[in-house]
Amino acid sequence: MHTVEAMLDTYPKDLGDVDRAKLTACIQACYECSQTCTACADACLGEDMVADLVKCIRTNLDCADICATTGAVLSRHTGYDANVTRAVLEACAMACRACGDECERHAGMHEHCRVCAESCRRCEQACRDLLGALD
Repeated sequence: MHTVEAMLDTYPKDLGDVDRAKLTACIQACYECSQTCTACADACLGEDMVADLVKCIRTNLDCADICATTGAVLSRHTGYDANVTRAVLEACAMACRACGDECERHAGMHEHCRVCAESCRRCEQACRDLLGALD
């Protein structure tokens, strides 16, 4: 059992109708994507042609922060506000799409960008899947 799932299982109150599998997958995808985007930005900084990667670095860092925030918001259940959850999921999906698109532009030349684009696509899908389950 993954720690995210274990923490959801130990929450002392009822989580309501939320699809636990989708919630767990989304939290995991958000934290994984945050780490991947942070590492990709750092790898971009290590490239010889760093000036060509400025937009990629910025997009990676924005996506990393948004994913980490989304993971944190999804991990809190006391005083739940569905409107905030939907908004943060939409923002995360949008950031992941933008970062995935930007990293794909560089994926042929930089393997770290390919890995990052894949992580962004997984996170975007996990956010959309959870959004669909909330409606």
